Amino acid sequence: MFTDKANKIFKEVIDQYHIIDSVDQEFSNPYDSKSQVIEHLLYRKCWIDTVQWHYEDIIRDPEIEPVAALKLKRQIDASNQDRTDMVEYIDSYFLEEYKAVTPKEDATINTESPAWGVDRLSILALKVYHMHEETVRTDASDAHKAACQKKLDILLEQQVDLSTAIDTLLKDIEQGDKYMKVYKQMKMYNDDELNPVLRGEK
Repeated sequence: MFTDKANKIFKEVIDQYHIIDSVDQEFSNPYDSKSQVIEHLLYRKCWIDTVQWHYEDIIRDPEIEPVAALKLKRQIDASNQDRTDMVEYIDSYFLEEYKAVTPKEDATINTESPAWGVDRLSILALKVYHMHEETVRTDASDAHKAACQKKLDILLEQQVDLSTAIDTLLKDIEQGDKYMKVYKQMKMYNDDELNPVLRGEK
């Protein structure tokens, strides 16, 4: 199943990141961009998500200096754009993968493309990792760890359900029961012409 591969790669990414555990560490993708295309994209996607997860932790520090916070906000904005771009690259992969499939006359469209499901699966892998960390904290109370274990159990169940849903969607597309229609993200706040602040309106 596709999500078996995806979840395995997401775990690889998160484990690798936490060896150094720094948003400033150098990125290296172990998967070849030509011979292991989807693996390469999945690894890069989850790395972006993992770094951004930690950006979001840092910017919530009540003692953070305003200048540092502004710099970090810019990094988060750039990361969000990278994240969106990677989703589109993954959807492009799926479009190419299923380009020869002729949808059935009664084929339907899904509420989200496969790659946006993958996006949620990547974030879910991060939630699982960090919630598990809370269940084994030596400085936390038993009550805290028990509460986090209950949350972890729900996250793991959600991971199974989401994985099943994504695999089912891909199977439906492959069999022509559903079809893909991808809309490019039309973000406005980064565009010099669409954001009135960036184009100098008062």
